[in-house]
Amino acid sequence: MGTADLRREVRRFLAEQRSAGNYRPSIDCWLSAWDEDFTRALAAQGWIGMTVPSEYGGHDRSFVERFVVTEELLAGGAPVAAHWIADRQIVPSLLKYGTTQQKQRYLPGITRGEIFFGIGMSEPDAGSDLASVRSTATKTDAGWLINGSKVWTSGAHRAHAFIALVRTSPVDPANRHAGLSQFLIHLDSPGVQVRPIISMSGSHHFNEVFLTDVLVPDTQVFGTIGQGWEQVTSELAFERSGPERFLSTFPLLTQLTAMDDVPDLGRLVGRIAGLHQMSAAVAGALERREPADVAAAVVKVLGTSTEGDIAEAASLLSGDETAYEAGWRELVNAGLDQRPGFTLRGGTNEVLRGVIARGLGLR
Repeated sequence: MGTADLRREVRRFLAEQRSAGNYRPSIDCWLSAWDEDFTRALAAQGWIGMTVPSEYGGHDRSFVERFVVTEELLAGGAPVAAHWIADRQIVPSLLKYGTTQQKQRYLPGITRGEIFFGIGMSEPDAGSDLASVRSTATKTDAGWLINGSKVWTSGAHRAHAFIALVRTSPVDPANRHAGLSQFLIHLDSPGVQVRPIISMSGSHHFNEVFLTDVLVPDTQVFGTIGQGWEQVTSELAFERSGPERFLSTFPLLTQLTAMDDVPDLGRLVGRIAGLHQMSAAVAGALERREPADVAAAVVKVLGTSTEGDIAEAASLLSGDETAYEAGWRELVNAGLDQRPGFTLRGGTNEVLRGVIARGLGLR
């Protein structure tokens, strides 16, 4: 099946799901629209774990095919948050760094839409500077004792596990990125406490995760001890470059294109078209296992700015609310509520501009 046929198939599926009343398009659907039934319906179509080898229950499909599916799901505002992190970030990380045992344990369940993951990177007072993480792992005869906390952990109150970045050796002032390691931690383990972070709008998808003497066996070491920074850098290319970095407010843009006299509409559509090409190019580079961290940072900076501008353009419209589709004002308000977060999560745009500058040799 070609990518054009695949797009049509996904669009047909989404139209059927909407007609059946199974979902309404939402803003930021990949972060806040958690629907495990919808996730299982996607899994039944073979659209989760697409790049996972068949030996681990996957579908042996390409990054480009996966890109097509995820782009259509986001454009449709579909509720994909339950499996999003696992499919976007954990799958390629497991395939690259996971042991055979870890792949066998997690990949089939992710592909079936039954195992959900979070990401344990950010910490209080560390912001986007991952080299400042203070959570620690101490070696014991039984494994590793993890202590510390993580913040802004999306879906931790519903997920089964997360990959946590912690220190396994003291900070080296000459190389702050050294001594970091990653661990697969089950969120129902003794010593794990998840506390909700409620947004000003009343929604809940972010959390704090506190780790107190959490015992993690050696089999749950992820990758190589001391190589956490290199591993995280690789993972962030998947987190920052996908279509979710420019399509979070696409349901608003869809309705704007049906309206008259929308200021800068052509410019917004053109920006989305350009970001589509850029993000697709990064997907191709990742499939070829080429470095893409700088290109991913560019997509993230430009994409999240565009998402916010779409929300702003929608909010400036006035007139008879009955002339708009049902749920229009709800979408607009959600877009405005979420706008500040677009440029923060996955690394602030200010930090990423530094990543881009260094990558281009400008500083």
